[in-house]
Amino acid sequence: MRGTIRADNTLVSSPSLIRRYSDHLLRGVARAMSRTAGIDYRWRSWMERLFYSRCEAVHDLPPIFHYWSNRYLRPQLEAIGASDPDHFFQQHLQRCYDSGTGVRRFVSVGAGTCDLEIRLAQALTASGRDRFTIDCLDFNRSTIGRATEQTRAAGVATCVVPQFCDVNRWEPAAEYDAVLANHSLHHLVALEHLFDGVAKCLAPHGRFIVSDMIGRNGHMRWPEALVIVNEYWEELPASYRYDRQRFCQLDAFVNWDCAKDGFEGIRAQDILPLLVQRFSFEVFLAFANVIDPFIERSFGPNFSVERNWDRDFVDRVHARDEAELAAGRIKPTHMFAVMRNGSSGAVPFVGNVSPAQAIRDPH
Repeated sequence: MRGTIRADNTLVSSPSLIRRYSDHLLRGVARAMSRTAGIDYRWRSWMERLFYSRCEAVHDLPPIFHYWSNRYLRPQLEAIGASDPDHFFQQHLQRCYDSGTGVRRFVSVGAGTCDLEIRLAQALTASGRDRFTIDCLDFNRSTIGRATEQTRAAGVATCVVPQFCDVNRWEPAAEYDAVLANHSLHHLVALEHLFDGVAKCLAPHGRFIVSDMIGRNGHMRWPEALVIVNEYWEELPASYRYDRQRFCQLDAFVNWDCAKDGFEGIRAQDILPLLVQRFSFEVFLAFANVIDPFIERSFGPNFSVERNWDRDFVDRVHARDEAELAAGRIKPTHMFAVMRNGSSGAVPFVGNVSPAQAIRDPH
């Protein structure tokens, strides 16, 4: 069966979008407050902890994703001065380090097993920048336990510090030279509370460095993107339609709501509008949409980088994705961003999409 969607959603221009979005965001605040206080929040928290207590390779993606990212995402990252996602975080963290004095303090919200933070600490130390700590916040005690073991094994336990914290309720008690969020914001309901806390705790030279999902809640496709996904879905042989995450064979593409039980993508579509309201962007790269279902965990493992047809299919979907994004007919679902408090002047961005223009109005 197909997911239920509204057929009358439309795209609007960015100048009016922020104003129109304000009422929606206020309702989001009310929903977030009720979720963090009620049974629904406790249930989702339990489901989230259960999943990640069993998930060791949190960021594992199939080979076809890496084919796509190396061929198409890497050039876009290089255009903003980074060779890969790690390097994106590394270079901006180094700049924050160089702007600070004394022992620099960084914090990573929703750090999980601290894989990224360990690599960043090693890179900072290798470059001679060794006076720092990275507080790594997560609300899963099992994950924190694994993170603690990994920091010890990597020899960075003195500077990478896993800490139990429900980021939805985080109250920063220190000033930080940088705040990191690596694919964690789309798991949070109290975004307004978190972003207000980030704004308060950033040092004057501090930066908010983010890589995250900004598409529809639950990682669903908006109607205009779903039409295109279905168009390419019809080309797939039956063996490519097996969902590796839900262990089921599909005929029609199902527009799954991944936030139905846990926190996966629960307020993804609110992330960018709230950031635009609260921060100034220094770097912004937004990308991808239609390609997502075909290269990620559910169906991506069905593709092989060794097969010509598979590579050609991904190439064609990507080309269509880029054309639709450039024309403004669909909106991006991923972003890399560096933000600060106050005015930062002109925003460098790749392509023809500014942060405000990358927002999809949900109404």
